[in-house]
Amino acid sequence: MSRHEIYSPEGLRTDGRRWNEIRNFDCKINTHPTSADGSSYVEWGHTKVVCTVDGPREPDNRQNTTDRAVISVNVNVASFSTETRIKRQRNDKRLAEMNILIRQLLEEAVLTKLNPRTQIAVNITVIAQDGGLLPACINAACLAMIDAGVPLTDYVSACSSGVYSNNALIDLNTLEEQDVPFLTIGVIGKSDKISMLTLETQLPMASLEPVLATSLSGAHAIQDIMDAAVRKHGKHRLERK
Repeated sequence: MSRHEIYSPEGLRTDGRRWNEIRNFDCKINTHPTSADGSSYVEWGHTKVVCTVDGPREPDNRQNTTDRAVISVNVNVASFSTETRIKRQRNDKRLAEMNILIRQLLEEAVLTKLNPRTQIAVNITVIAQDGGLLPACINAACLAMIDAGVPLTDYVSACSSGVYSNNALIDLNTLEEQDVPFLTIGVIGKSDKISMLTLETQLPMASLEPVLATSLSGAHAIQDIMDAAVRKHGKHRLERK
């Protein structure tokens, strides 16, 4: 795709959105009630992610006597999740980086000292991907943690943004990610403090501030949607009792 198609003179992107419009974000929790302590499903545009959480529970290695819960993260990408086949070595490196970023962000939000000498296993499966994979995984992990009853200081939410011809673009799809320099941020609660920041490509310094502000507004908007889904699920559970 040629670069001039990324953002039209009319202010429209490849999928018809404006610069500040996120794709449709749909999320559910408690999607696997019999096979995991917590679970969630996130569909963000055409990106689809399932997350399960096991724990807090006794660690497999009983010699682990730390004074807090130990979090592990494993992201698995289904082979049919994308039309393009990424080289395995490159894909494995990317997944390893995602595992670390998600784990570190969760460790900042989870009250790990409330469950000493336990482990929390976060398993994420990518069913389909069309941009925004890392933030989708982070948002799904937060929802599954909440469903598992893991104590958190607040919601964890994430969003990506890029810049094209001095225009900040929120929530990039795959075509945009291939042509546009972008970053992803993770935040805890509605704070303006950025708890995670990763640059996927080189970003012009002059564009950093507006792109960060755009990502922050997107993360806060996603948090509102997740909170509504959690409250809706909680209301349904109370009504069934």
